[in-house]
Amino acid sequence: MGTAPRGGSVKTGKMPEGEKTRQCKQEEQQQQKEEEREGLIEFYSSYQELFQFFCSNTTIHGAIRLVCSKKNKMKTAFWSVLFFLTFGLMYWQFGILYREYFSYPVNLNLNLNSDRLTFPAVTLCTLNPYRYSAIRKKLDELDQITHQTLLDLYDYNMSLAQSDWSTLSTRKRSSRSLLHHVQRHPLRRQKRDNLVNLPENSPSVDKNDWKIGFVLCSENNKDCFHQAYSSGVDAVREWYSFHYINILAQMPDAKALDESDFENFIYACRFNEATCDKANYTHFHHPLYGNCYTFNDNSSSLWTSSLPGINNGLSLVVRTEQNDFIPLLSTVTGARVMVHDQNEPAFMDDGGFNVRPGIETSISMRKEMTVRLGGSYSDCTEDGSDVPVQNLYSSRYTEQVCIRSCFQLNMVKRCGCAYYFYPLPAGAEYCDYTKHIAWGYCYYKLLAEFKADVLGCFHKCRKPCKMTEYQLSAGYSRWPSAVSEDWVFYMLSQQNKYNITSKRNGVAKVNIFFEEWNYKTNGESPAFTVVTLLSQLGNQWSLWFGSSVLSVMELAELILDFIAITFILALRWFRSRQQLSPPGPPPVSHDNAAFQDEAPGLSAPHRFTIEAVVTMLPSYNSLEPRGPSRDGEVGHE
Repeated sequence: MGTAPRGGSVKTGKMPEGEKTRQCKQEEQQQQKEEEREGLIEFYSSYQELFQFFCSNTTIHGAIRLVCSKKNKMKTAFWSVLFFLTFGLMYWQFGILYREYFSYPVNLNLNLNSDRLTFPAVTLCTLNPYRYSAIRKKLDELDQITHQTLLDLYDYNMSLAQSDWSTLSTRKRSSRSLLHHVQRHPLRRQKRDNLVNLPENSPSVDKNDWKIGFVLCSENNKDCFHQAYSSGVDAVREWYSFHYINILAQMPDAKALDESDFENFIYACRFNEATCDKANYTHFHHPLYGNCYTFNDNSSSLWTSSLPGINNGLSLVVRTEQNDFIPLLSTVTGARVMVHDQNEPAFMDDGGFNVRPGIETSISMRKEMTVRLGGSYSDCTEDGSDVPVQNLYSSRYTEQVCIRSCFQLNMVKRCGCAYYFYPLPAGAEYCDYTKHIAWGYCYYKLLAEFKADVLGCFHKCRKPCKMTEYQLSAGYSRWPSAVSEDWVFYMLSQQNKYNITSKRNGVAKVNIFFEEWNYKTNGESPAFTVVTLLSQLGNQWSLWFGSSVLSVMELAELILDFIAITFILALRWFRSRQQLSPPGPPPVSHDNAAFQDEAPGLSAPHRFTIEAVVTMLPSYNSLEPRGPSRDGEVGHE
């Protein structure tokens, strides 16, 4: 007996089986497409998956062997060791290449050029300092003191050609100051291994047992040392030169020493078959080499050799007779010649050579230029502006200019005065023992430090990046010859008032010319450029792995993916640790108002983030009641 349902009947539809199957397939296909869809950024779930994908798809040779033989552990281990060993060897070669690149090697390039050459500057000195009238009186006094010293030490009575002993008594007052300073720096003898001075009545000097020198003391005489020499000639010349420099430094005006007599020293001057005049030379005074003349130093009108050969160069006939010179300061005769570039000072004691009297010296030249790479390739300077030494010369930068300027600046700093041989810095004055009593002691101490490079001048002064040098070779012959000397000397006496007793030792001839127009240029070029480095790196990469630049990008991608996975896994581990940490006690609410007025400075309770997992329920449209029993149950409810 049935009962009618309450509230009406429930309407249900029945879905066909085919449509339900088709809908399920569509949902599966849609889900598969979403899984296969490529994302903007893709990460792997583990290191193993990342490594397996890289080895299976990379273009690096040998990487596929690490995963294709995973069932054979021996092969896997073998290829793993081989792969990483090859990888290490490749990067070892990379290190060698990078080390060679950053050592900045250079290639030397030799070029031969042929062109008309500009004639260099030529400096010629008399080789003997002149007895200038401005200092003649003091030089005579110094000669007399030196003669007496030689008589006391060596029992040698030197003939006086330039001074008269009878005039010494009339100049006692003027010589008292010089004698006082000479006695402060006396010339003495000492044993080679013993610093004890000889007594006054000592026997004659034995060259095998004694050395000779002069004493230099500090200003308070507390520290003294003996500037000794094994040769008595060297000791006398150095001692005389020390006092001679002090006499020169006492001259208030250096122009007082300018007593140039060009015609009396240069008998004949000819360049390229044309006669020289005063516009072709400049004059300067050297303390030891006397009057010096520099030819072709005017940058406005420089000489140019039309042809190579002896007839197209500079030819000079010079006077070498020593008349009214200082025999105690210079012991040689002749002239001194130096070939150098324009706008460079002539350092006669470094690059010069002597010309013998009675000899024709023919000097052939070869020009040679050196161009160095600057920057990291070589320790050179372009113009000296980056060298921490002030240039005291009115010329362009050279290494010798820098070294001498460095010594002079240290001399002014340490001794309070400047050395007379070098240019005078601004605000300084030359050393003179009438004003600077112990400058000699300070100078020789500083000179020892300079030679040992304690001052650092040789380290500070760098070579210029561009240099011009002249390779010289000389030939000698007798001039004039025995059959022609009579008429040559007669012509010289008529034109140049040549009147000397020793004709052969009174004149010399010098010829300076280019041997050929070819000149050599030594240049530098980088031996290992960036292009060479990349080529070598590519060769090594191809040798060990047989891959290209894209393979390198694949390796870089592997490293970036490894870093990303490491960061993601670390973040997950940190969040899991945070979620598993025990929660704090639940907050307790109080109705009492007294508990609600707590201090705001108390720490707030921890907050935890709870993630709600929402699961989509299946569709119940297909759940329909089947048969009258379901209707009855529904109606029963």
